[in-house]
Amino acid sequence: MTGGGNITEITYFILLGFSDFPRIITVLFTIFLVIYITSLAWNLSLIVLIRMDSHLHTPMYFFLSNLSFIDVCYISSTVPKMLSNFLQEQQTITFVGCVIQYFIFSTMGLSESCLMTAMAYDRYAAICNPLLYSSIMSPTLCVWMVLGAYMTGLTASLFQIGALLQFHFCGSNVIRHFFCDMPQLLILSCTDTFFVQVMTAILTMFFGIASALVIMISYGYIGISIMKITSAKGRSKAFNTCASHLTAVSLFYTSRIFVYLSSSSGGSSSFDRFASVFYTVVIPMLNPLIYSLRNKEIKDALKRLQKRRCC
Repeated sequence: MTGGGNITEITYFILLGFSDFPRIITVLFTIFLVIYITSLAWNLSLIVLIRMDSHLHTPMYFFLSNLSFIDVCYISSTVPKMLSNFLQEQQTITFVGCVIQYFIFSTMGLSESCLMTAMAYDRYAAICNPLLYSSIMSPTLCVWMVLGAYMTGLTASLFQIGALLQFHFCGSNVIRHFFCDMPQLLILSCTDTFFVQVMTAILTMFFGIASALVIMISYGYIGISIMKITSAKGRSKAFNTCASHLTAVSLFYTSRIFVYLSSSSGGSSSFDRFASVFYTVVIPMLNPLIYSLRNKEIKDALKRLQKRRCC
């Protein structure tokens, strides 16, 4: 901390993390390390597989490879620092480090929300307009949709970071969480945070409610189209085409809504911290598994890769 007159400006924060559970620190460190390594391995392997196999060069897998990339960046923004804090007595992070961590975390989270919406539109085009699918989901459109997801998430995060840099922290510097999140920073700030709260609410409505609404409308049309299919085999095939994305979307939004509703106190309780682990750590690990477990095309691509290695 640096002093100036009667004001003491905070230059670093203490991340409380899970230090109030000293008896299970070793267990938590092992669990999070395994989850992190597994998540990196699965997501990076999926990206490489999609890139190597020409049969997977379709809009669906183009979006999926970008989802894996986002999940790698997303989990890497919080877990490495959390793991290093497990091994240190003083669990600190500088103000600059805190800003960078939140910027990456926010950008990837908001970009993933937009990408989920793009993937829902892709499934809508595949089920509701199968004959025009190739012309609708052209490579150019897919690239622009992905770039739009990244740029939208980046722009929204820059607005938040711009506001965050205007904050003054002159009281407690203890963040009762395992990473720098906006609710905790708002609590610690000595500056009037009304504008930031309004901006956060607007962003929540746009990225949360608006994107969820688009996804619901898309799946409404998809459901109607599936019901019109006469054969049971056709309905099953159409449903399986959307099942993985629908599962991932459900986990993505329900986990965030649950944490948002339960964190009215700033997300500082032990329960809120453990609940946040699910969407920040567990979901990035589950996404590649969800998309690969019952996916015949992924399994066929793995078989082709094995044959190629054998030859």
